Amino acid sequence: MTDAAAVSAGVMTLDEFIRRSDQEGPFEILDGEIVPKMATVMGHGNVADNLSWAFNQHIRPTALGKVYTEAPYVLSYTQNWVKGARIPDLMFVSAERLKAYQESEPEWQSKPLVMVPDLVVEIVSPNDTFNDIDKRVIRYLSDGVKLIWVVNPQTKTVVVHTLGSEQQQKLSGDATLTGGGVLPDFQLKLSDLFA
Repeated sequence: MTDAAAVSAGVMTLDEFIRRSDQEGPFEILDGEIVPKMATVMGHGNVADNLSWAFNQHIRPTALGKVYTEAPYVLSYTQNWVKGARIPDLMFVSAERLKAYQESEPEWQSKPLVMVPDLVVEIVSPNDTFNDIDKRVIRYLSDGVKLIWVVNPQTKTVVVHTLGSEQQQKLSGDATLTGGGVLPDFQLKLSDLFA
């Protein structure tokens, strides 16, 4: 398969993925389709900043892992071929998994993350539909993401999805968001998240 045919089929080499991202801006590969990542609005950015700050206040002192904002992770058949790519608003990878990945990938700093994160956060934008969000959650769960938070600044709610559970939890009002077994002891009041 040529690079042109591979790209048209939604599968490309890792080098092509990096080159296109650099030249054309961020994009995802969803179900074989290349989908550009759209710019966000200020309310979205404010919530992302509040969450990133809370994550780092909790994670950095105890070196639990790393949080990345709007960074891609890719799925691949082999080390050189990208099958799919996602760009969650925020993602967390545990220190143990990240260390193993970096040791197995000597050139990790010059690539997107080629592994599935432990936790992803999707912040709902005004132009997102329920169908779009549901599809994203299903993809993340299929990828093997352990914990997914869908944060809606308009309704000031968070819907929590956990890998292996059919049930979701909807938080609102004075509720506290927790990291469960993925991010131990993490707590954030929704009033602080949406401040």
